[in-house]
Amino acid sequence: MSDATIVCDPKILCGKPTIRGTRISVEHILERLSSGDSIEDLLDEHPHITRDQIRAAIEYAVKAVRHERDYPYPPVAA
Repeated sequence: MSDATIVCDPKILCGKPTIRGTRISVEHILERLSSGDSIEDLLDEHPHITRDQIRAAIEYAVKAVRHERDYPYPPVAA
């Protein structure tokens, strides 16, 4: 798998991470999987993507949250 499979292009879905060459976002992949759909379900619905691309989307998400930290923001004055 390659991180190059996942790209962020401001001209595609406002820069959300997507599978290269598609408008299928990492978010879409994760939402579908978390709702109970299988990788096979995604492949059936999107025959132009591969199992490795779906895995790359999952890997991208794992890396994105691996070192995530909560940084409290100061209150915003109204």
